Amino acid sequence: MYQHVDNEGNAIPLRPSKAVCVGQNYVAHMQEMGGAPVKQAVLFNKPPSAFVSFDNGVAIPKGLGAVHYELELALLISKPLKNASKAELNDAVWGYAAALDLTLRDIQLELKQRGHPWERAKAFDQSCVLSAFKPITCLSELADVSLQLKQNGAVKQQGSSQQMIRTIEMLLIEASQCFSLQAGDVLLTGTPAGVGPLEAGDKLALTVADIELETEVVISE
Repeated sequence: MYQHVDNEGNAIPLRPSKAVCVGQNYVAHMQEMGGAPVKQAVLFNKPPSAFVSFDNGVAIPKGLGAVHYELELALLISKPLKNASKAELNDAVWGYAAALDLTLRDIQLELKQRGHPWERAKAFDQSCVLSAFKPITCLSELADVSLQLKQNGAVKQQGSSQQMIRTIEMLLIEASQCFSLQAGDVLLTGTPAGVGPLEAGDKLALTVADIELETEVVISE
């Protein structure tokens, strides 16, 4: 059973709920996926069954086509937010983590062509892989968080939260206008360009701010 933990390995007393995910929040990634600027943020949810830690590797399903990595800055919500104002965002974030938003890309492209929702491609079990969370006080600047993903030693993704179309503040406010954010929810803030397919046995090295980890891709059971 997944539980949010801190960087000391201690359980965080916040019940894991949904992940609110943001699509097309980096211009270069939007362009590589053939997207165009939109007036509203592209938001979708992952259920609690999608949460999994990096402890046992990155598990990808078999027989469902290409599974792509998307490295993201994840934020752990610490209090309820509904139609939040800027002032209500104080103390709204417990901490930050490295996350992989795993995507069944072939299925997603088919869904897009049909005009259907993305849940089949985005919300499957173990599709939201999270590191331990560090307290937000450990991060000096949310507006300049570096992100890097290496696959088998080659840099595939390299970016910064400076490149976000919508800031963290804007995302929290807009997301809270669409869904009631609960303590224990996770906000995934979008991915830089360079997404691509995973294969069993791939070695991944991830960096988000001062969080660094290495892991291996396995086939889910």
